[in-house]
Amino acid sequence: MKGKKLMSTITRMTVTMLALMAGTMPLMAQEAASSASSTSLGVLGIAIGAGLAVFGAGFGIGKIGASATEGISRQPEAGGKVQTAMIIAAALIEGVALFALVIGFQLIGKV
Repeated sequence: MKGKKLMSTITRMTVTMLALMAGTMPLMAQEAASSASSTSLGVLGIAIGAGLAVFGAGFGIGKIGASATEGISRQPEAGGKVQTAMIIAAALIEGVALFALVIGFQLIGKV
């Protein structure tokens, strides 16, 4: 039941992040001489999207660390394999978070 609730929370966060990012797309397509309020809304949307991406990455890495610690405590002989898988998964999550931040910085340059 706990896993189902976690997936529901992650799904809601993902949908919210995508909705915020999709909401800023029309702002990115406007002319350079747009009003200051729409520009600040675009920056706000980008900042919220990047913040959610970083928050999700931190949450995911925390979950990986907790699960790996629990797995190693249950089977100490499998510690090396669990640690290797944990490091690979954490690196992939960090890559996604870094990609989201880079995209956010590029979009801020266009606002």
